[in-house]
Amino acid sequence: MSPPPDYSYDETIKARESDELINTYLLRPLAGLIVRILRSTRVTPNQVTLASVCVGLIAAMLYLPGSPLWTAIAGLTVTMKDLLDSADGQLARAKKQYSRIGRFLDSIGDILVNLAIFTAIGYTLVTSSGNPLFALLSALAFAGISLRVSYHVFYQTSFLHIRNSYTTNRTSEEILPADLEGDRRALLLQRIFLLLYGWQDAFVQNLDRRAGRTLLSNETDVRRWYSDPTALLLSGLIGIGTELFLLMMFSVADALELYLLWNCLAMNAVWGGCIAYRRWILLGKIRGTGQKRGE
Repeated sequence: MSPPPDYSYDETIKARESDELINTYLLRPLAGLIVRILRSTRVTPNQVTLASVCVGLIAAMLYLPGSPLWTAIAGLTVTMKDLLDSADGQLARAKKQYSRIGRFLDSIGDILVNLAIFTAIGYTLVTSSGNPLFALLSALAFAGISLRVSYHVFYQTSFLHIRNSYTTNRTSEEILPADLEGDRRALLLQRIFLLLYGWQDAFVQNLDRRAGRTLLSNETDVRRWYSDPTALLLSGLIGIGTELFLLMMFSVADALELYLLWNCLAMNAVWGGCIAYRRWILLGKIRGTGQKRGE
């Protein structure tokens, strides 16, 4: 299928305001080059998603030898996986080929690849050092990146819904009557998605409520809550593109032990900063503005 004649790169990205800086200035422009090659071919976005998953699984296997060279190659392969992961969505928007199957396939692939990568890293470090603590650190790192990325996706999706754009993703993916009547393959993937992500989404939504969302009843205030530029910028620092790019850099430096510590300590500190900003700064600004409007 040929792309629409008015195709442009800007139309293939979701929204710069809610995207990660690494995506905006590096990964998405590079993925755009892949899209320019594929947009006039029969290659589908879902095929690119499957290619991304395969490359990610290859990256996990490349961590197993444990040598500096193979670790560096594994890290670069992780970035290639991330480029394809960006390209699938951009290709879908370029070709106007949106699908619920693709939405779930992408997310399921991401978590399976991350599980494989962190399992491989833990195995390699335990084998090379004899220290079982690295298995625990790898498990914590996997749990951390999963929850942090879900946090970022929740606020990005909420922002996009406020703008009435990219509604293929829902902020909550409970099975609705329309899902039961739709494509059975999409429904199967949705059930798998809920098994893997349902508890994460519930956890993040609870964080959102505790941060002060329930104190906002005015529609204007709610829009500000999900559209605040600083809050979106902060949550972008813990998106999947940023997380995997950091993994690549530590891998190239052959510093996987340091990466696990960075993942478990520094990145969770950034996440805490995101939550604190909403609870102690953004909420105050919104409620303060609301009180002035009422005067």
